[in-house]
Amino acid sequence: MTVLRFREAVRAAMVEEMERDERVYLVGEEVGHYQGAYKVTEGMLDKFGSRRVIDAPITESGFTGISIGAAMVGLRPIVEYMTWNFSAVAFDQILNNAAKLRQMSGGQLSIPLVLRAPNGSAKQVGSQHSHAMEHFYAHVPGLKVLAPAMPADAKGLLKSAIRDDNPVLFMESETLYGVKGEVPDDPDFIVPLGVASIVREGTDVSIIAWSRMVHVAIEAAAELEKEGISAEIVDLRSLRPLDEETIVKSVTKTHRAVVAHEGWPYGGVGAEIADRIQRLAFDELDAPVLRATTLDVPMPYNARLEQYVIPQASRIIENVHRVLYKS
Repeated sequence: MTVLRFREAVRAAMVEEMERDERVYLVGEEVGHYQGAYKVTEGMLDKFGSRRVIDAPITESGFTGISIGAAMVGLRPIVEYMTWNFSAVAFDQILNNAAKLRQMSGGQLSIPLVLRAPNGSAKQVGSQHSHAMEHFYAHVPGLKVLAPAMPADAKGLLKSAIRDDNPVLFMESETLYGVKGEVPDDPDFIVPLGVASIVREGTDVSIIAWSRMVHVAIEAAAELEKEGISAEIVDLRSLRPLDEETIVKSVTKTHRAVVAHEGWPYGGVGAEIADRIQRLAFDELDAPVLRATTLDVPMPYNARLEQYVIPQASRIIENVHRVLYKS
């Protein structure tokens, strides 16, 4: 085990996979000479050269489309956007080509493509750089969507994504890049897609979260423990495919659930999870499933308003009190 920051774990996954498979290459804005907008790709240009670490102009649709074509003929591209918010420029390529070509070709084409970028809130970077975009893509059949919270999961999931023969979208919280954790050194270490983890055992309520919100949920659970409330935290890690079994098993134990995520409430992933819980574990529920989400507005620039809009531990605690009928 080695203690790595989240950004270092992401880099380690890419380096190991590029060393293992010469078909893997990296492309995106500032990934080479600038070494990544958040220094995730630091040192990779020197190690692999400009044929495998490619600086692209500000043309998200262009380099995404070229990468889809490269994947169709046998390469395994990793595309980095400066933020998932900018992936909207390439939405047509992702939605209508990457997600559909395997099915439309009757299985003759594979798209072994990884799209990765910072996602969700940061600190006062404005509305066009701050939103959680996973619900846009988790909606689409043909795409896989990952959102790790811990450095070890970041490395293991990204390695699995690079080895997958389908397009995989990898969401990295901008606020987690500096978070440290123990990460396995084994180059064959992977985390399978579609498997959630229990990061905290509990008996009174299930808090279901992913990415940055796992850390907020841990903070909330520590405060709830002072009140004698035992919260179990489920880190989904993978949003599509979704680990229904772990969610239902946790809710069956606690009989109450709060879904915590950074997306907007309307049509978000939290709504999908609430639907599945009520369909698959309705008889186990002692209260309606509630959600702690970002408020239904564009992200403000003002620091105090930004913090008010983003879900904090206090918003999770408030919802836990409601499902326990304590407020």
